[in-house]
Amino acid sequence: MSLEFRDEAYDGPSAQQLIDALQAEYVVRYGGPDETPVDPAEFAPPDGRFVIGYLDGVPVATGGLRRRSARDVEIKRMYVVPESRGRGLSREMLAALEARACDMGAERVVLETGERQPEAIRLYETSGYEPTERFGYYADAPMSRYYAKDLGVVEELRRFSG
Repeated sequence: MSLEFRDEAYDGPSAQQLIDALQAEYVVRYGGPDETPVDPAEFAPPDGRFVIGYLDGVPVATGGLRRRSARDVEIKRMYVVPESRGRGLSREMLAALEARACDMGAERVVLETGERQPEAIRLYETSGYEPTERFGYYADAPMSRYYAKDLGVVEELRRFSG
């Protein structure tokens, strides 16, 4: 069973449904929502993307990209609903986001996650992400963890398999 990926608007109904669920999970894990300033336009082409993953027509996963610099894009709002976890869907979403980042001309993907999300940390570390410099809204937050991945390897694999 694999996801059907659709690029949609950050402020669209499926995206907002999943973002609301993600924010509720942050409240449980951290005591409050992610307060990073977000402009929906940041996730629109050409400098961003927002992707919804569907299983049998039901939105179950999400993830966005927004440009940080000429070289870097940031992954934001990556999430899989609890009832669909444990099936490898987060890895599929991550691969879809990396492919879109390559299509956007990015050389590197960066992200921030928190220590109370060990499954996310495990996903990123087993997907070739390495610790990187702190940035953005939570740069001074002690529970934040920052990762980056060079997309050169991703682009090579795409050329080889495509």
